[in-house]
Amino acid sequence: MSDNKETYKLKRRLEPESVKAKLDPDRFSFTSTEDLDPLQGTIGQERGIRAIQFSLSHGIKGFNCYVSGAIGTGKMTAVMSLVSKRADGEKSPLDWIYVYNFEKPDEPLSIAVKNGTARQLASAMDDFVKACRADIPKAFSSEEYLQERNKIEAQFEPEKEKLSNALTEEAKKRSFAIQRGATGLVTIPIKDGKPLEQKAFEVIPEEEQKKVRKNGQELTEIMNETLNKMRAIEEEQNKTLLEYDRKVAYYILDMLISKIVEQHKDEVRLNKFFNWVKRDIVKHLELFKKQADKESVSHLLAVLERYKINLFVDNSKCQGAPVVFEDNPNYYNLFGAIEYRNVNGNMVTNFSKIKPGAVHMANGGYLIIPARELVSAPYAWEALKRTLLSNEAKIENISEKLRGGVIETLKPSPIPVDFKVILVGSPHIYALLHDADQDFRRLFKVRADFDVDMPRNAENELAYARFVAARCKSDGLRPFDKGAIASMIEWGSRLAEDQKRLSTRFLDISDLASEASFWAMDANSPLVRAEHVNKALEEKFYRSRMIEEKLQEMMVRGIILINVDGEQVGQLNGLTVMSLGDYSFGKPVKITARTWLGKRGVLQIERETRMSGPIHNKGVLTITGFLGGKFAKKRPLPLSASLTFEQLYSEVEGDSASSTELYALLSSLTGIPLTQSIAVTGSVNQYGIIQPIGGANEKIEGFFRLCKTIGLTGKQGVMLPKTNIENLMLKDEVVEAIKENKFHIYAVSSIDEGIEILTAKPAAEVYAKVEDVLNEMYDNLNSHEAKD
Repeated sequence: MSDNKETYKLKRRLEPESVKAKLDPDRFSFTSTEDLDPLQGTIGQERGIRAIQFSLSHGIKGFNCYVSGAIGTGKMTAVMSLVSKRADGEKSPLDWIYVYNFEKPDEPLSIAVKNGTARQLASAMDDFVKACRADIPKAFSSEEYLQERNKIEAQFEPEKEKLSNALTEEAKKRSFAIQRGATGLVTIPIKDGKPLEQKAFEVIPEEEQKKVRKNGQELTEIMNETLNKMRAIEEEQNKTLLEYDRKVAYYILDMLISKIVEQHKDEVRLNKFFNWVKRDIVKHLELFKKQADKESVSHLLAVLERYKINLFVDNSKCQGAPVVFEDNPNYYNLFGAIEYRNVNGNMVTNFSKIKPGAVHMANGGYLIIPARELVSAPYAWEALKRTLLSNEAKIENISEKLRGGVIETLKPSPIPVDFKVILVGSPHIYALLHDADQDFRRLFKVRADFDVDMPRNAENELAYARFVAARCKSDGLRPFDKGAIASMIEWGSRLAEDQKRLSTRFLDISDLASEASFWAMDANSPLVRAEHVNKALEEKFYRSRMIEEKLQEMMVRGIILINVDGEQVGQLNGLTVMSLGDYSFGKPVKITARTWLGKRGVLQIERETRMSGPIHNKGVLTITGFLGGKFAKKRPLPLSASLTFEQLYSEVEGDSASSTELYALLSSLTGIPLTQSIAVTGSVNQYGIIQPIGGANEKIEGFFRLCKTIGLTGKQGVMLPKTNIENLMLKDEVVEAIKENKFHIYAVSSIDEGIEILTAKPAAEVYAKVEDVLNEMYDNLNSHEAKD
């Protein structure tokens, strides 16, 4: 029996060299990372890089880019590097300002100005406003102005005096005098050189009274005519004075604003604004003249605000096209807002309170947004689509629409936009958007995929070393010697779960480099060596291993029933993987099978209790397919069986235990015991072929730690699919135990090979026993049914 056991095992036992792809540090020509040029850019992502470059180069609408990949693969770093490099060689965009709209005050105007001139323009207009407030009143109180005004008034006095004298003569002719009363000019009859009182008028003869009335009526008509002429003269005078005031005002304004106008003479919309400003100032000249009372000053200050500039987008510091990364892409951060201020309990706003968003800042350049945050922000995704489809950015407070009431607010004129959007996110979000949103397909025609691993070759191994050199330089880490680099590369293959590939999750590699540098510093080592990398890994695992150790303690104490020695019928150690965020570990679990006479077939207890997922259920049904195809070609299976994961109280998913379940089922049927010193993992198909599984390293190491804690006997080990051999990057302590024949790894490609290792019997013998048992069960079932 012992010889058979060893014969079957030796055929499938792996050598220590097969369970880890070690790297000889002497393959490197450098001594430490100080000898290397730090890595610039991204490695291992040629496909993604080419896709991004294509998107950036394509000028047609809709060729925005979605950069897809796992966290830590360098997506954002690559995007920022590629976009910044391209943007540096492009033209800087225009600046944008908002100004007061004198025709429609609630619709502020957006105006594009030459790059780098908006800030200077805003400052110049501030100075202009200050100068207007100071210089206009000064000009209208000057001696020259007053003299000229007096001259204008004097030009009209002779004509007014002539009319006044003529009216006086007409009054004398009619024995009347003209006096100014409370309601204007009044005519008074004269008799004997004195005003004729009403009582005296009533006692004079009737004929004389009629004459006085007639003369008074005639004089009134003449007086009214004269007054009309005098008013016309005064209107002309006022008009002339007003024209003079306007002339003086325009003269002052032209002096104050001429330099600004000259600097922007080619900008039509801005020149229209300047003309509006001058006309509005002339319209409000009286406010400038009268600054004595508080109300007038307050009104003037409100008017002066109209002439200032809202510096909306300032690209003066742009060296090339703008690159904007918005890590919090909520609606207002992307599309700007109209702010309000509280004035005596009332919320008020004006054009100066219009604030830009990322789409305005990125106009003419590139906008980079994390996809998850974008789709999570209410209204942001829909608004971004509208902006890209219409090529214009509107500014509106979405909260005001949600209130449902009519609120007085501004409607700023939209700004035409042209920018490239790069969304950075997971493949899952890409799939959701692509399948559910037609606009997404129209707008994001380029997908850049970032892989989680790359080939492990000499070029990429050196690139790993140069990446570490770059981290040392940028983060102030201690240099790594080539032994430490070899350990880093081996860990890169461990992360990739592939001996022939390296992980591109450089965030994890960077974190390991930082921790290894810490332990080198702690040991007063000028260089980071392999032992410091291993120390960093061990400390990292130790910090995360509490749950694993508690579970193992329960196994050692017999609270969780796991045997690592001896033989049992219908029982076998399976292997599962538990994930605790950034740490995963293998957990042995006892899988048992019971069989009896019946027709129910294979019943999986987790499935019946709805504690299993669809993939696990598929694995169990596959077992039924294997049994039926191999043992029920001539008659039905007279079998009822149950399978379960003992003492497992959480949901089961995956089919990596399906071969383990099948071995337990065959053992239960035949009564042939299975060794308990070997834990098993592997998926099986209906033809009995063992298929690869995930988490091979964690599963092996989890069982190894349990066996080591209980005590290694030299018989213990793990059996896994042969196709998983290249996934093995086991820890050094496991490799050493394999070298010393204290622990073993067996690789099988079929149920036949596996059952021979577990039973130390030829597969044909086991299957023959199964046939015998099933035939007996079939006969018993028929006999039982015949009696019924």
